[in-house]
Amino acid sequence: MSDDELLEELARLPTLAHPTASPDGDRVAMYYDETGRNQLHVLDVETGERTTWSDGEVPRNARWWVRWGADGRRVFFHLDEDGNEQNDVHAIDAEGNAEPVFEMDGQNALQDVGADGETLVVASAAGGQMNLYVHDLPSDETTKITDYDRATASGLLSPEGDRVAYSTNESDDFQNRDVYLVDVDGSNPRNLEIGEEGAEAHPVDWGPDGDRLLVSDTTEDQTRCGIYDVERDAVTWFGDDDYQEQPVQFLPDGDRFLATRTRDAADVAMVCDVDSGETRTLDLPEGVASFPANGSAVLDDDRVLVVHTTPTRRPELLAYDLATDEYETLVEAEYGDVDPDSFADAEFFTFTSNGVADAPAEAVELEPSTELEIEALLYDSGERPSPLVVNPHGGPPVHEKREFDLFTQFLVTRGYSVLQVNYRGSAGLGREFREELYGDWGGAEQADVAAAAEHVLDTRDWIDDDTVAVFGGSYGGYSAYWQMVQYPSLYDAGIAWIGVTDLVDMYENTMPHFRTELMEKYLGTPEENPDLYEERSPVTHVENVDAPLLLLHGVNDRRVPVSQARIFRDALDDAGYEEREAPTASPDDGGAVADGDYEYVELGEEGHGSSDIQQKIRAFEILDDFVERRLGKTVATADD
Repeated sequence: MSDDELLEELARLPTLAHPTASPDGDRVAMYYDETGRNQLHVLDVETGERTTWSDGEVPRNARWWVRWGADGRRVFFHLDEDGNEQNDVHAIDAEGNAEPVFEMDGQNALQDVGADGETLVVASAAGGQMNLYVHDLPSDETTKITDYDRATASGLLSPEGDRVAYSTNESDDFQNRDVYLVDVDGSNPRNLEIGEEGAEAHPVDWGPDGDRLLVSDTTEDQTRCGIYDVERDAVTWFGDDDYQEQPVQFLPDGDRFLATRTRDAADVAMVCDVDSGETRTLDLPEGVASFPANGSAVLDDDRVLVVHTTPTRRPELLAYDLATDEYETLVEAEYGDVDPDSFADAEFFTFTSNGVADAPAEAVELEPSTELEIEALLYDSGERPSPLVVNPHGGPPVHEKREFDLFTQFLVTRGYSVLQVNYRGSAGLGREFREELYGDWGGAEQADVAAAAEHVLDTRDWIDDDTVAVFGGSYGGYSAYWQMVQYPSLYDAGIAWIGVTDLVDMYENTMPHFRTELMEKYLGTPEENPDLYEERSPVTHVENVDAPLLLLHGVNDRRVPVSQARIFRDALDDAGYEEREAPTASPDDGGAVADGDYEYVELGEEGHGSSDIQQKIRAFEILDDFVERRLGKTVATADD
């Protein structure tokens, strides 16, 4: 298989997203793109037959989740315009009849569907900030039930349909998050005061009788599971705080609930007994096991949906029997003509970082921070010597895990080893670890990334230290920019995808809930901390760029607006860097093109990344072309 054929074959591997059990548990709705375009599919659990409900009505990008109607006749989904995430809520039935059911300005996110089949709870930014609305389907009437300055989330309608649980923050502490109850008409809101001030608490699911709430909380550092008794105003906590345990959903009997435990960059699925507090893990192979979110994992009293994946095995959908500990595969991973043996497993390791790494004198000077054990994953391509791509994750509260990652394995098939780092500020390692990033955006966590690269270069003599690149998207894109200006001697090339470059512009132009829940939480406001906003903006240090840089951004991105890439491009021009011009002749025809100092690509019809096959192919081609030319190394292909 040629390089180009392998690239396209990888991008075309069918991928499932957002599997969601129907109310009676006999079917599963999901996004799947086996036809070459994302469509809504419905799987019959008993027969295994899969039917396609949509024919282009659903979005090409499968970012946003789907939910069943209470009667199982319709599925609700989110539809935006070319990836701009300004969603409206639509519904579709088995005959392909689709219609909008909730339309307001801004971003709209379906939170819950009432058991009466007539009520939707939607979080909407129509009023500026993200707040909750209750929508009555028969009358098409909408009632705003919250009005906060900071974003609301996790809106859950009680089984009786008379109350809504949600989370928001009215505290002066930006890190705080509390659980609230409000009557369905918006009256009588009250803070349940779950957890301590400064911790984050969220409602996760209502008990079947509407008298209890499954909740999460970070008071004891690690995320823990709890059950709040509405009548007694009391919480029972589960677990021992050794590892993060994230609640997912009550089982129908109300006597058990599903949860996941995170340990050593992997998740295990488990079930917890409410009365005894005992937990047991599901008998599954090593890897990452997760339950579908949003109360959509249960098939019946004892059977649940599980998604399972490993670094070398693509996600598969399982039906797991809790009574027998047996499972069947409902959707198998497909590999087409790609040999799964060409994928690289992840080597998990830890190292110690004090938040300082080697940087030139003109870079931002960092003081030593808390000395922490940092997790990392290294994917060895088998090439000797092997070029290295450092791939910091987005978020920032995200956790790299031992699961299949398409971009990582694409780079591996090209001969590049890949390093991923759970730097301070990452999720899954406790509240204290995550809060290390608060007030220090662009500080010690970026030193953790650089220190991880230095550690690998020092301890793996098979890595080619003359061929090291950094590649990241979203907050990982910010990291790519920052690594290039803070640690320029470490990298021979950089790829910054949908990344932040100017923190003030980001604050002014991102969506309101990203402004309060991301920027203010980590940095305060530009008025409060103008020096920090300026110092930690990559564009401030643009003159430190000392290796080829690719700037890649979707024009419809509303999370990280395309102005971020344009600002950095203009600053490069002002600093005397030269952009690569489009080739006018191929080398075979005797033509030659100077690559210039940087390359700039805007992606039309795309927002904050995309799962669409054609858009993945385009991104792969751009990435492949850049690293092949800029790293100056021809690596072996799968056929060599």
